[in-house]
Amino acid sequence: MVVANSVFAPIEKDLLSLNQNLQNMIGARHPVLYAAAEHLFTAGGKRLRPAIVLLCAQTLAKSSGISAPQRRLAEITEIIHTASLVHDDVLDECSTRRGIKTVHNVFTTKIAILAGDFLFAQSSWYLANLENLQVVKVISKVITDFAEGEVRQGFTRFDLQFSIEEYIGKSFYKTGSLIAASCQGAVMLNFADKNIANGFYMYGRYIGLAFQIIDDILDVVASSNDLGKPAGSDLSQGNLTAPVLFSIPEDYQITQLINKEFSDIRDIDNALQIIRQGCGIQQAKDLAAEYLQAAIDCLEVIDNSKSTESLKKLTLYILERVN
Repeated sequence: MVVANSVFAPIEKDLLSLNQNLQNMIGARHPVLYAAAEHLFTAGGKRLRPAIVLLCAQTLAKSSGISAPQRRLAEITEIIHTASLVHDDVLDECSTRRGIKTVHNVFTTKIAILAGDFLFAQSSWYLANLENLQVVKVISKVITDFAEGEVRQGFTRFDLQFSIEEYIGKSFYKTGSLIAASCQGAVMLNFADKNIANGFYMYGRYIGLAFQIIDDILDVVASSNDLGKPAGSDLSQGNLTAPVLFSIPEDYQITQLINKEFSDIRDIDNALQIIRQGCGIQQAKDLAAEYLQAAIDCLEVIDNSKSTESLKKLTLYILERVN
């Protein structure tokens, strides 16, 4: 088993300073905006995205180690991700996130939207201060991808014609895009050539897709306490994810429950039980494993090193979240 400590050990100090820096970076003139943003960062989270950025940065780091711009990019990545969560929670009407009340529940929907916008604006300002136009171009596209992903999701709720290919496309916009761009940006700040930068982009893309699939599996199989939000919350919103899509052909009852949009109080629990008993979860795991292997293959663009070993370990750590 790959434990988180062994994966993140090479960047442990960087991750500790990142948590403090995040709160310093969100300093807002208005106390309510500051409180809303701080509420999220205090809740913690996996910090997977900045960790991946730091591991990628370390892969090509010279004797001086990870640079200040690369550390800042890791922080920017987490701010962008957090901003997207604030808006997601409003759209999905989530009551909890990471085990605590969502921003719009603690404050108001208006404050939550403004807090998300504020975090996006802060990330853009810090991004511009990296003074690397190519990295700015790569990362800034992510915010438009988030919007594209949300629009796609909004138009496909409870849609039984929604395909696994469309699900992968939506997952890229909502999750894969940020991780792919951040991995690419991290090595671009090390002046990596185009071939290496593209390899790291694809590594991040595959990692992001696998991570989303596994998150979607956990939404079905994990408990509410483990998730920090109600189990089956994505399904109850009509978001048909990999384990659900693979399960639909197995049992017509799932189709019936989706068609009636889980109108009965017991419908979600019934749907989760059916999915857990079928083969859809294993098929989703297999798909995630394929993407993780593809991610490992992308690392062949550079020589093997301790740093690439950490990136390979990361793929195993992500898969083991559901084993």
